[in-house]
Amino acid sequence: MTHVTRSPSWRRVLRTAGTLLAAAVLGGCAALNPLVPQTVQLRTEWPQGVPQQVELAQVPFHAQDDYQCGPASLAMALQWAGVQPSLPQLIEQVWLPSRKGSLQLEMLATPRRYGRVSYRLSPSYADLLREVAAGNPVIVLQDVGTMFTQWHYAVVNGFDYASGTVYLRSGTDPRQEMPFSYFERTWMKGGYWAMVVMPPDKVAATATPERWLEAVIAMSRVGDAAGATRAYDAMLARWPDNLAASIGLANQLHGAGKLEDAAVVLRRALARDPRSVILRNNLAQTLSDLGQHFEALKVLEPVSTDATAPFAAEIKATRQLILGRLQARASS
Repeated sequence: MTHVTRSPSWRRVLRTAGTLLAAAVLGGCAALNPLVPQTVQLRTEWPQGVPQQVELAQVPFHAQDDYQCGPASLAMALQWAGVQPSLPQLIEQVWLPSRKGSLQLEMLATPRRYGRVSYRLSPSYADLLREVAAGNPVIVLQDVGTMFTQWHYAVVNGFDYASGTVYLRSGTDPRQEMPFSYFERTWMKGGYWAMVVMPPDKVAATATPERWLEAVIAMSRVGDAAGATRAYDAMLARWPDNLAASIGLANQLHGAGKLEDAAVVLRRALARDPRSVILRNNLAQTLSDLGQHFEALKVLEPVSTDATAPFAAEIKATRQLILGRLQARASS
């Protein structure tokens, strides 16, 4: 992303003009609705449960070099999430010299290599505020160009409703103050793109089960197995009835050789959803792996043997595996 150099006089003009604009919006200027719709909405519908002033003052700051706001923003978010990244390594992983910037895809992918869950927020000002209020700094993509498009990543680490101010770690400024309305103008041009970087044992405040599962699966493919296990465990703590999270956690435990723990997770899930064929199949295989072959077959008894039934091939293969093991044990 292109580094923007701001002279003190330019910033004074922006701050004065922006403050007046924010005051007009927060005060009820209906004419601004088409320009900053989400800022206007905050005036009448402040997110329930969100305090009106938050600043995560302990979020670390890394000043960016020219064009390298992406790696600098990731370094701040990763460090807050408990990782001590090497900025040169982040530059190698994220920054594209040919584009003089960083793609959103790489911004999301890189934290997973450090065992962290990266989650893209919904394009919502309220969700951004909720994440910051929950203690999660938010990486945002802005167009900060005055005449031409100039993409830039920054980290939102606070806000103040009374003055209509958003606080950012941005560029070489550890505490950039930007009016709500002006921030939305810069943010909306990138489709309100925003992301958080979370430790595996913590779920983003605004996460939905489906989208968080996708984020955890993406992390589990490149991150360490222990981190993936903690992520599924945290997901189940948030959504105890989530079938996919139970299966994911059991798979991680099984892969780590913790078969008894995997069986406990699957039994608990099966008690909540006794009609799940996938749960029965996975529990049966896990019990058989533990040497409990007859109990495994009993788990499969309620499952239809119809070849057209869902997951029929998997159930058939699991039955054959268990029967083969029983036969081998009988002949030994």
